[in-house]
Amino acid sequence: MSQLDGALVDWTAYHRAQVELGADFARILGYFREDGARSVSAIEDAMRQRSVASLVMPAHTLKADAAQLGASGLATLAELVEETARDCLERREGCDQLLGEVVRLRPMFVSTMALLNQATSSVVMRRPQGFGRKVVFGRGLPGVSV
Repeated sequence: MSQLDGALVDWTAYHRAQVELGADFARILGYFREDGARSVSAIEDAMRQRSVASLVMPAHTLKADAAQLGASGLATLAELVEETARDCLERREGCDQLLGEVVRLRPMFVSTMALLNQATSSVVMRRPQGFGRKVVFGRGLPGVSV
């Protein structure tokens, strides 16, 4: 795991979510894949339309969903977008200062999903070699020693 991976995903929170959600984890990750992409698109569209109010809900949703799965970098960036948009709404100002953050959202989402998908697909798999023989294990999860 690179240092960048650790900045994108809090592996402790990821593993906690995996344990807490159990068999539902893969389904929830699938929802995040779809809903997260929709939220990022909605944020980009709102920015293009210069609609400050339309930034808040998708940023809030992305923040909450990302945090639940340990995608801490994405959750932090989405929170910054949400809070700044709320402040701009209160002051009745535009939010051009968010352009850089909004541009960073999609690549961060794609990188984060790649890490989460890789971690989820590399679940330890037992491959029995026959009765009384040694069991060989597959690759483990990032940050977890087997």
